[in-house]
Amino acid sequence: MKKTLMLSAALSLVLAAPVLAASPGADEKLSDNQTVNYWLLDSNKTKDPQKNSDVEGSHIARQLFEGLFNQSNEGELVPGVATSFDVSDDKTVYTFHLRPEAKWSNGDPVTADDFVFAWQRLVDPATGSTYAWYEELMNVKNSSEIIAGDVAPTELGVKAVDDHTFEVTLNSPIPFFTKMLTHTSTFPVNRAVVEEYGDEWTQPGKLVGNGAYKLVDDKLGQDITLERNENYWDNDNTVIDTLHFQAVNDQDQALTRYLAGEFDYVELPSGQFPRLKEEYPDQTHAVPRSCTYAFLFNLSDKGPEALKDVRVRKALSYAMNRDVVVNNITRGGQKPAYSWTYFATSDFTPPVTDYSEWTQEERNEKAVELLEEAGYDKNNPLNLTLSYNTSDDHKKIAVAAQQFWKAIGVNVTLNNAEWKVYLDDLKNYNFDIGRYAWCGDYDEASTYLDYFRTGGMNYGGFSDPDYDEMMKASLTAEDPAADYDKAEQILAEQMPLVPIYFYSTPVMVPADLKGLPVENVLQNWYGKDLYRVAE
Repeated sequence: MKKTLMLSAALSLVLAAPVLAASPGADEKLSDNQTVNYWLLDSNKTKDPQKNSDVEGSHIARQLFEGLFNQSNEGELVPGVATSFDVSDDKTVYTFHLRPEAKWSNGDPVTADDFVFAWQRLVDPATGSTYAWYEELMNVKNSSEIIAGDVAPTELGVKAVDDHTFEVTLNSPIPFFTKMLTHTSTFPVNRAVVEEYGDEWTQPGKLVGNGAYKLVDDKLGQDITLERNENYWDNDNTVIDTLHFQAVNDQDQALTRYLAGEFDYVELPSGQFPRLKEEYPDQTHAVPRSCTYAFLFNLSDKGPEALKDVRVRKALSYAMNRDVVVNNITRGGQKPAYSWTYFATSDFTPPVTDYSEWTQEERNEKAVELLEEAGYDKNNPLNLTLSYNTSDDHKKIAVAAQQFWKAIGVNVTLNNAEWKVYLDDLKNYNFDIGRYAWCGDYDEASTYLDYFRTGGMNYGGFSDPDYDEMMKASLTAEDPAADYDKAEQILAEQMPLVPIYFYSTPVMVPADLKGLPVENVLQNWYGKDLYRVAE
């Protein structure tokens, strides 16, 4: 086995530093108030790490559970349950060494078997995880066969060598494997608790986690309270006592409540950033965030026949005036998107797509031409429905799209639904065009591009053999950049989506709350790293 000296040395250095996880400065006095009130746009659907599929759910799961690694505020890997790892010479066998002091919130030790159970559970068809494909993307041995139902979950390439040694075998090496291990779907769960309570194991009083916080209250996923887990291995160096999450669909109302002191974090409504930055410069920030906002086309058998025609899809994409969206609606530092992968993804060069170099007038002219070629005009208008989940911002963008498309002769009906209903509609292909955003699970282009491979998450049902081949080739390429560029060009030609903008998230955070990441494009945060200072 070859020792991963660079990362292991970094991990040892972090562990050796006897400082608070939150790391307040020597001149900072901690506040008596160590509670954080965090805003959620939508109610939480699940706290199960293997069943969660949304960003806000990950924020909660990251407090209740801890995986092999965490991330620093700059996005670097830092120790979680694993303190170091070894990798075989052929880079297909990873051996993770787990800290013996790690415990569950009920006092039980965290063991390698807990990771084995969770990883097997993720790909087990009986679990019904929408993130099973993620482990397949991680290239874990037998994951594809288990997902297909051809092999038992116990045949997955994971093993508990002993209580504190977790071994993973890959089908073939992938250079970004360790980057993927901060994703919540890879977090351990307590086998005894899951097996005892079944689907009810995530309820207050039953949920047992290994994170820095434990669940004490949950009102229908809309009002959630977490408190310090006294059995967390680094509890002595955790500062924040209570994390309170509350869902408010109306962002204007959420902002009002922030300004009244009821929230300690809020994402700003569209168009509000310039004014608030001027009025509250110490609290208002535009932070980088690896996410792309888009509309998905339903290309499944349940989707409208019109969208099977690539000319129609291109026309709708071309007519989307992205400059109007980012300059007149969102106004928070977002960038127009004419491709899928977030522009600032590590080691990635954004592609130059043909239509990105046209003027909007040229795009509109081409859109009308394509629609006429497809047989649609004022005598045979195209009628479609655009669906979105509840949010004033989503509504504003949907209304704008409705007008952009009306200008090229397309009639669009808007359909709004609450998040849980909307997500089910996406999963069941119950939509024509659906509002969507994808945020990177790790900082590498494949986290975006694998979404559209056949068998990926892929809520629009897109499938293209050339695209699949590009993504397959990228797994073993010494430099996958060329494959990534070809995959992006296929998306531009087949247009399974309308990319609209790349995120920059305008937020407000009180000046006394420290430790939220500002440089990590994934925006993964941990309550154990936060602290409040006295005013």
